[in-house]
Amino acid sequence: MTGYQPPYTITPAILNQVVEVGELLGRWAAQAEQSSLLLRKENRIRTIQASLAIEHNSLSTEQVTAIMDGKRVLAPAKDIQEVRNAILAYEKLPDWRSHHLGHLLAAHRLLMTGLVDAPGQLRTGNVGVYRENKLIHMAPPANQLSRLVGELLTWLQHTNIHPLIASSIFHYEFEFIHPFADGNGRMGRLWQMLILSEWRSELAWLPVETLIHNQQQEYYHVLGECDRASDCTLFIAFMLEKIRAALGEGIDVQKAGSVKMPVENPQPLTPTAQGILDILVANPAITISQMADKLAVNRRTIERNIKILQDKGRLLRVGATKSGYWQVVS
Repeated sequence: MTGYQPPYTITPAILNQVVEVGELLGRWAAQAEQSSLLLRKENRIRTIQASLAIEHNSLSTEQVTAIMDGKRVLAPAKDIQEVRNAILAYEKLPDWRSHHLGHLLAAHRLLMTGLVDAPGQLRTGNVGVYRENKLIHMAPPANQLSRLVGELLTWLQHTNIHPLIASSIFHYEFEFIHPFADGNGRMGRLWQMLILSEWRSELAWLPVETLIHNQQQEYYHVLGECDRASDCTLFIAFMLEKIRAALGEGIDVQKAGSVKMPVENPQPLTPTAQGILDILVANPAITISQMADKLAVNRRTIERNIKILQDKGRLLRVGATKSGYWQVVS
């Protein structure tokens, strides 16, 4: 075990924030069990759209939804690729472990395929972070990356600090190290969500990134202040506040959703719709024509039932129309 310790201070204000988040989390978890699958999908879409918007992606939540549903979207090819990659990465989240270097590299590879020359590899050159042509952060030299990333992951694996705090520390330290040539911002936010979801699985559906996007300049300002202080205490407090606010907003949305979409006595699925789900569980990549043949109905009937299943939150399309696959939501 490494003796490395990130620089931070647990202040009384931070402890109070942890208590407040814990109280809200109890209410969020109770409502999350009753919330619709469609609401979870909407939260995931908001998370992806906001995290990429911070990196200047132009797509709206409606366009992200369309891509997730396998529909064609008119937008810059790079922006569409970023969204497709992010959808796959967030779906993969439960399979990764936050302290595992191989998983970290695999996540970057998935997020950045088709966008950078060497996805999934630590940078080999020195980089600086610029805002409006002004250097705001010079990252550690490339020859130190293996050591720095290794120490950070080992610290994460063994620390007994509360996950709310540890995830924020990791997020800051990751941005400071800047281990990849590109994609560090979206990776840092993804990995904080992974750390939190390892602690409480329902946090995987909390759209914290939306609040960060709405206060993007403050996000960068706090990162810069922590760089100058060589201490990430301010960033911990910032992220805890965003988590607290996201939980409060999420509780209100879930409460409204539970009124609009009661779960009692749900409409049963038609035999065709149930047949589609059964087929897709066994073969997520099957085509609509092949499903029509198996169920002895026409293609239009399959398409109509798929739309109904998507609206009910029972079916998600992951990836492109031709190369993607279906995910059945239980």
